[in-house]
Amino acid sequence: MEKQLMRIGISLPGDLLENFDDIIMERGYSSRSEGIRDAIRTYNQHYEWMQEIQGRRAATISLVYDCSKKGVSNALATIQHDYTDLINSSVRFHIETESCFEVIILDGEGEQIVELAEKILSLKGVKNLKLTTIPKTEK
Repeated sequence: MEKQLMRIGISLPGDLLENFDDIIMERGYSSRSEGIRDAIRTYNQHYEWMQEIQGRRAATISLVYDCSKKGVSNALATIQHDYTDLINSSVRFHIETESCFEVIILDGEGEQIVELAEKILSLKGVKNLKLTTIPKTEK
């Protein structure tokens, strides 16, 4: 059975596309399409990994966001207030004039940790998010 290829169109900021083009050239991809297919496969695998996080976990969420974008800081605070039972600590600092780096340290049920990470990741202005979890053993 032959796979049907679908054609899509996307809009990207110029600097993001230039950076992507540089990376796919360095990595030896034959085309943008091949690079995008690989990126989508990686994104899908990451999503599937996140769906498998269950049970008691210790975790960190590290994120970079545009703190000059109207409303993003307040939205982050509101979301975090909804998960105070999970959050042990957080630290935030400016890495550039318009960019903040924040690390949130968590302890709780994996499903809730993933839910929090996904809510933060979906905010407009969040540039990057990394979730790290480890199972928590009960003594």
